[in-house]
Amino acid sequence: MHSRLFAPVLALVLWSLVMCAWLYATRIPAIRTRHVVYDPHRPAEEFHTQLPAEVRWKADNYNNLMEQPTLFYAVALTLAMLGADTSLNTALAWLYVVLRIAHSLVHAIVNTVLLRFALFIAGSLVLLAMALRAALIVF
Repeated sequence: MHSRLFAPVLALVLWSLVMCAWLYATRIPAIRTRHVVYDPHRPAEEFHTQLPAEVRWKADNYNNLMEQPTLFYAVALTLAMLGADTSLNTALAWLYVVLRIAHSLVHAIVNTVLLRFALFIAGSLVLLAMALRAALIVF
């Protein structure tokens, strides 16, 4: 089975791995420079407060990519399995991916909350449209 929806799904997976690499590329040097020692018996927040905000933003964004995008994967794969990889559904999937990447870049580089929120809401609306389109087929 081949579907045009697999490409945006894999693109977001690959982007998530880029963010994972970016978080460690910034976190490990910060830990070394600041001589931070992780104590598993202390709250994680204490570890995080020892790192600069710019370093934490990458990790926070990576965590975000493990949340709502899981719904995107489910919806996109459902549409693919239903054979509903129409031009509109594929465009919506790519739009979601572009919005999530833009959200990541804003979050990881400047962390402007209002812009991040606008991108998050836009992505959520695209995801809602995809979910409703899948629901119309399933139900």
